[in-house]
Parts: sequence; structure tokens; C-alpha cells
Amino acid sequence: MNIDILDNNQLVLMDQLISNSQTILVVCHKSPDGDAVGSSLGWAEFLRSRGKDVTVIVPDQYPDFLKWLPNTDKIVRYDKHTEKCDMLFKIADLVFCLDFNTPSRVDEMEKTLVSSPAKKVLIDHHLKPDVDADLIVSHPEASSTSELVFRIVWQMGAFDSLDKQFAVPVYCGMMTDTGGFTFNSTRPEIFFIISELLTKRIDKDRIYRNVYHNYSENRIRMMGYVMYEKLVYMPEYNAAFYSLTREELKRFNYIKGDAEGLVNIPQQIKGLKLSISLREDTDKPNLVWVSLRSVDDFPCNLMAEEFFNGGGHLNASGGRVDGTIEEAIEIAKKAIIAYQNKLK
Repeated sequence: MNIDILDNNQLVLMDQLISNSQTILVVCHKSPDGDAVGSSLGWAEFLRSRGKDVTVIVPDQYPDFLKWLPNTDKIVRYDKHTEKCDMLFKIADLVFCLDFNTPSRVDEMEKTLVSSPAKKVLIDHHLKPDVDADLIVSHPEASSTSELVFRIVWQMGAFDSLDKQFAVPVYCGMMTDTGGFTFNSTRPEIFFIISELLTKRIDKDRIYRNVYHNYSENRIRMMGYVMYEKLVYMPEYNAAFYSLTREELKRFNYIKGDAEGLVNIPQQIKGLKLSISLREDTDKPNLVWVSLRSVDDFPCNLMAEEFFNGGGHLNASGGRVDGTIEEAIEIAKKAIIAYQNKLK
């Protein structure tokens, strides 16, 4: 199966940029998820196999359920080691921007990234790429950035020489960005990639357990609370939403990652087309994080753009509300009513 993703000019340029660089940074977006971390670790492993000095930098904390991934101990957090990271951006030859389409997604690291004299390469699967880069590899139809990483490595002929250190995070990234291969994962290329990753003797069942069966008791109790007490089901619109306040998060000793995947659970309701999560930021007042999940052809990415200052993919998107949780709830209701013709 032909899974090449780069045209000839891109392939030559990618190889030249890597060959001509020694100090390389791999960076991803704020609040890194499984795909951001997985693609970054996998790509860094490939670059190290080319003899390069590589540092993975993330803007802030990533979920606890990803800390078992190989080489997470080498990840540097910008919010914890700002001076060191600023220095690395100044001396780097090359910076790879993974799993984000615009510099604002790296939050407080944006100015440092943009001002870095290093050459830059974007590898991403989000719409409307807006990064000033020497090479842009953008494929919104891809399941994940981890899929793109695999396809580039495969096309460059490096896959055979790599091992579990590459295969595990790449598989993890693909798995998490497709909800365990339950959405955005119908193309045969995806399962060809999985079959090849399995040749590296990865334990895909254990990877699944490490991610999805690795929560605290508090997370499980919070999940029950959300579904019983907080879920607002709107059967006339085939939609549902829930909200979590800062106080409620504190009640369940919330840590980063505990809310991951909750937005998918209401989709088990028969006929449901749209699920929305509204979660207050734990530190900043008047900031609510929004996650949207849909099925079939409902465009939650358009809803995210129109109502929640965000965007994303057809069936999985995110955004934010700069206001109170009460205001976010009213916006969610308005969004659902506005899209009622597509939901019914």
C-alpha cells in the first residue's frame, strides 16, 4: 500500500533540513494530549536515530496517564524551565511544530517560538495552518499528527531501523486522537499502519489499558457525578451537554487529564448526535474550556468556530468561552438551537 504523504520537493527539503541541522527542538500545543505527546516522542526518536541532538518541549503539564510513555523523562516543560527553553530556542538549528496549526496554540511560548532564528517545519492535521515555516506538512484528513509522523518516517525509509521507542508513542497518539479508533479512522491506510507498528512487538492492549484504565478513584467518582447530576439531555435536538465548575473539580481532587474522554460518554445515548463539555479553568477566572464531539456529518468544528472561539475536526473539536460558566451554558444552548436543523 502506498502511504507516501510528501511530494518529491517536500521529501528532498525535509531530508535537507534534518541533515543540515544538529540541535533540533520538537514542540507541541498547550495542554498536550495523547497525539501531541505521542507524535512528538515518536518524531524525536526518529531524529535521534539520525544522530541529532533533540529536545522535546511542551508548553505545560500533560496528563498523568501519558507519563508511562518511553522518553517522557526527557520532555522539558516550558512553564517550569522557561529560561532553559528560551536559550534552546535561540541556539536551535531547526524547530518542528507538531499538532498545532497556529502559534497561539503554544500559549506563553508563542513569542519565543516565533522569534527563534531556527528554521521551522510544521507537521499537523488541523485546518487552516498559519505557521511561518520553511516546510508545511498539513493534512486535515489524517486521523492524527502521529499518523503523519509514521507516514513521513516510512516514506524516508527509516521505519525498519526503529523499535518500540518509536512505535509505542505513535500508536498511542493515533489511538487517543481517534477515541480508540472509533471515529475518524475508517481509511484502510490507518490499519496498514497499525499492522506495521505491531511488527515492533508493541502490546496494543496494554497501551489501551495504560491510557483508558489508568485513572484515579476520584476520576471515576467524578464521571458518575457528571453523568447523574450534571448531564443536560436535550432529546428534541439529539444533543447533550454538561458543565463542571472550579469548585466541583476541587471536590474531586481534579488533576490534569481527569476530564479527558468524559465528553464521549453521552454519545452512548441512542440517537445522540452532539455532546458538549464545559469546564472552568482551575486557575484563571472567567475562562471555560469547551470540548465538542459529534457523529456522522454533524460539523462540530463549525459550531466551535462560530460559538466557542475554536475549531478542530468534523467530529472532534474544542474551544473556549471567555466568561463565566453560566454564560458558557447559555452559549451552548444557543449553539444547539442554532444548529437544530442539522441535529434533528
